[in-house]
Order: sequence, then structure tokens, then C-alpha cells
Amino acid sequence: MQDTAMLQDEILRLKKKKNAIILAHNYQRPEVQDIADVTGDSLELSRAAATMDGEVIVFCGVDFMAETAAILSPEKMVLLPAPDACCPMAGMISAAELRFARTRHPDAAVVCYVNTTADVKAESDICCTSANAVSVVNAVRENTVIFVPDKNLGKYAARFTKKTILPWEGFCLVHDRFTVSDIAIAKQAHPDAVVLVHPECRPEVIDLADHVASTSGIIRHVKSAPENEFIIGTEIGIMHRLAKECPGKRCYPLSEKAICTNMKKTTLVHVRDALETSQPVIKVPVEIAARARDAIERMLAL
Repeated sequence: MQDTAMLQDEILRLKKKKNAIILAHNYQRPEVQDIADVTGDSLELSRAAATMDGEVIVFCGVDFMAETAAILSPEKMVLLPAPDACCPMAGMISAAELRFARTRHPDAAVVCYVNTTADVKAESDICCTSANAVSVVNAVRENTVIFVPDKNLGKYAARFTKKTILPWEGFCLVHDRFTVSDIAIAKQAHPDAVVLVHPECRPEVIDLADHVASTSGIIRHVKSAPENEFIIGTEIGIMHRLAKECPGKRCYPLSEKAICTNMKKTTLVHVRDALETSQPVIKVPVEIAARARDAIERMLAL
């Protein structure tokens, strides 16, 4: 405990010295969340950083998130404390594969989830988040949509549109593992609890949920709902923030195994070292960044 407190104090001192902003995703380790200026989902964090004073962004998350921050804040230095923290789902599609898909469906719009690399965003017409995927799909003028890379989020969006959705075969390693059996076991243990799941879950899991929402949406729902018990179907890192911000509510993870190992790679030592050395820096080539920014800004303009 003392080591943790000492590291946190050292990080806060370095943060002030470097005029830095520390961002932590909802799935980060509790002690990393506790030293962040802002905790939230990936796009929420990048947008916040773009409006905050600071010369350096320390992004406690995975690679595509740091890329998005670099795209939206080109004047700031962006550091990714754990350089090997990646998103396997983002790695399930490449820019070359997306260009080929476009040749097969030339009249389709490409909607890409923000959980993609910068070069995939650059090949897309518009980005979306888990919270606004349905709105974005319905906003594009084309009647056919190539949805990348998450098949489950694409199938979820398809429930609320008359458009033809062509989902890519990518998936989140954490959310795709939730099963109908997990919900049955959790409901048996907590029969009065409301079931909240992320839209990256499989369709049959979504069918059994009381509400479907992004990580930030789950937190808002727990805060405002009259119920006191909730089963949370997303990565267990969110439980720390729920405990802090909703102390009167009882939240149970849908599965204790819902752990993203990449999100847990960032430690306080990584954050301290990144601030000390100003490494590793995440940079996006100017031409790629400009095209990716267009796709993000089209979404923000909706």
C-alpha cells in the first residue's frame, strides 16, 4: 500500500512538472484510475483531452485509444505507458482488407467502430462508438453499411435499422465470451438485480439483458436507476468506478473472468516511467491522421 501511495505521489509530481494530462479507461487497474484526471471510455477521454490545458497526454489504455488522442490533439505529445497494450479486436481488420471489402460493395458506406487503428479509420466514411452506433448507421445516406470490425455491435445496430448491415467478423475477446449460462448463474445468485450488458456482447446475451449500454452508459444508468442491485456485463475494471461513484448500489460482475489482459498491462510504474522519459510517444502520419480525423468529425457533427 505504501509503495502504491509513493508511486502515485511521484506520478502527480511529474505530471505537474511536465504539464501533463493523465487519462484512464474504465477498464484500467483501480490504482491507475485513481491517479487519472479523467476516467471514461476511449472517445470520451480523447475529446476531453483535446479541450484540456496541457502539453502531454498520458493515455492509460490501449494503442488505438492513444492514436485517437493523437489525431484529435495533434499539438500535444501523446504517451502510451504500456507500449504493448493493444486491442485484439482492432487487429482483426487492416486497411488493405477494408479497401478490398469496398471493391466488393462499392455502393456501401463504411462505418467503423472507434476500436480500430488510425489507418482503418482513414479508410472509413464515418466512425461510431458503442453508444451511438445505431444513430450513425441510420444517419448515413447509403442503404448498405459495411460495419467494422465488431460483428456483435454491427448485429446490435442492425436491430434498429431497415438498412442492410454487413458486419465484419471481428469481436471483443472479453464481451464475446459472455454466455447465456453466465446470465442464468448470475440471476440465480442475484434474482432481484438488473442486468446491464455492453453492445459488444453476443446477440443471445443481449436478448436476456434488461438494458444495453456503453461503459459510460452503464455507469449513468446505475447512478440514476431506482433499483439497488445490478449485474454488470462488461470488463470488471468498471467495478472500481461503480463502487466509487455509486456507493449506495450493489453491483456484481456478470463473470469474474471478464478481464482484458491488455487493459491491465498499464501499471503505476509504467505511468511514472513514461512521465520521466517522455516515452513511448504515439504518432500518426499526417495524411492518415487527416483522413481519420474526418471520419471522427463526421460522427461528432451528427
